[in-house]
Amino acid sequence: MSAIVVAIVGIGAMALGYFIYSKFIAEKVFQLDPNFRTPAHEFEDGVDFVPTNRYILWGHHFTSVAGAAPIVGPAIAVIWGWVPAFLWVVLGTIFFAGVHDAGAIWASVRNRARSIGAVTGDVVGARARSLFMIVIFLVLLMVNAVFAVVIAGLLIQFPSSVVPVWGAILVALIVGQAIYRLKLNLLWVTIIGVVALYAMVIIGPSVPISLPEKVLGLPTNAQWIVLLFVYAAIASMLPVWMLLQPRDYINGIQLFIGLGILYLSILIANPTVVAPAFNANVPEGTPSLIPLLFVTIACGAISGFHGLVSSGTTSKQINKETDIRFVGYFGAIGEGMLALASILAATAGIATLADWQGLYSKFGAGGVGAFVNGGAAIVANGVGLSSEISATLLTVMAVLFAGTTMDTGVRLQRYILQEWGEIYNLSFLKNGMVATLVAIGTCVALAFGAGGLDGSGGLLIWPLFGTTNQLLAGLTLLVITVMLARLGRPVWYTLAPLTFLLVMTISALLIQLGGFYKSGNWFLLVLDLIILAAAILVALESASTLAKQLREKRGVETQA
Repeated sequence: MSAIVVAIVGIGAMALGYFIYSKFIAEKVFQLDPNFRTPAHEFEDGVDFVPTNRYILWGHHFTSVAGAAPIVGPAIAVIWGWVPAFLWVVLGTIFFAGVHDAGAIWASVRNRARSIGAVTGDVVGARARSLFMIVIFLVLLMVNAVFAVVIAGLLIQFPSSVVPVWGAILVALIVGQAIYRLKLNLLWVTIIGVVALYAMVIIGPSVPISLPEKVLGLPTNAQWIVLLFVYAAIASMLPVWMLLQPRDYINGIQLFIGLGILYLSILIANPTVVAPAFNANVPEGTPSLIPLLFVTIACGAISGFHGLVSSGTTSKQINKETDIRFVGYFGAIGEGMLALASILAATAGIATLADWQGLYSKFGAGGVGAFVNGGAAIVANGVGLSSEISATLLTVMAVLFAGTTMDTGVRLQRYILQEWGEIYNLSFLKNGMVATLVAIGTCVALAFGAGGLDGSGGLLIWPLFGTTNQLLAGLTLLVITVMLARLGRPVWYTLAPLTFLLVMTISALLIQLGGFYKSGNWFLLVLDLIILAAAILVALESASTLAKQLREKRGVETQA
């Protein structure tokens, strides 16, 4: 199969989803109102609540939600064949992710920009809110701890990426000042910022940077993790316009250009997809396609983490409610395109079927390495960049995606802790500095406490990330559905995907529960039980509230 055909069909379907389906959802289901006064204006404070140009906000939202997961998940899931991964990414983006992301922003905007967990308290009840926020905190803990480990590994493996990755922070700070303080033209600021980023990508291979093997007893991996969390703590406390917004915006433009280079290379090189459409000879130990496909590919099809970003930072910056369609739904389209690129790199960037089978010799193989190496081969053959620069470009893409997600994730952890401070009257948690230190402390405790001095403990919790993340997406859709029912709006466009997600993720959690028991992994077994119990209780309370709303609606219609 030609990779060009796969790319055109996938991108074409997503484009139709945006221009047709998202328009219907925005106008008929969410009924976005351009005259509604958004929280960004109502509570404007110059730090978290900032009315923002929709293109800049799209950059923040897209790069915050598109971490390493839409690269890793699809590049692992192709072990079952490229067709199942392709179908889930494309259909999931159109009918699941876009609706979920836009819906979470809308729900938060209509509730004073509070997180989806806090919104649950008003929509469903206080008990459901408390349980839901436990799941939310665990997802954020997983994201931040694991992404720090992943980024550290990439910086060690590809030292040529260090200059452009950290240089992007300096560029973002300058862009923020140019846009908000100096009021310079956005187009010229964007062009200069992107040129500066790509100049560093070209310079990177000439000045590779590696940290010492040991500093204060910490190995290289641990040193990078500490530096990343120090940076994340500082970044999460700065006003969003100073670093978070401009970094995400300029990264979003640069990353879309990187995707453009990859897709252009596919058009020029016309590589063949060497992986089987459906793999009937999966390696021993590979779990069943159903339900594991739908949790292995989370980000890139639908992800609960998106709901946290949508209701945590994005909703506080929406200038007009009608911007939600572009920022939320089109942000999901951008991530779907990244996931599709990951599938193509991992299946068409490998020379032969035998090479591909050698790479995918066990479940969990592939991942970022397959994306970087396969994508670099396609770019080198397509636009003629050297293999080293191509690999640096794709590594920087992966790290910047993961880094911006980590920035936002730590800020979201602070929001959650501060919300807990408000809910339970814990005055010390209301303080932003204290909440940030607690957030960082829990991530560091997981990374080092569970894994030792190398900081690999963050990966300990990873097997549960996919299922917990998808479970969170289903619960978010459930809350949105209850809100729609209360307003007398159509519910089937959120009810259908949430039902599918809950069935698949709870099935996956049960399968994992058995695996953890057999392997004697008691930590993950207990954590799995906590997540499963909390999710089931939230789902039952939400379903009861939804049923009540639907009965009341039918009663009103009967009387009429």
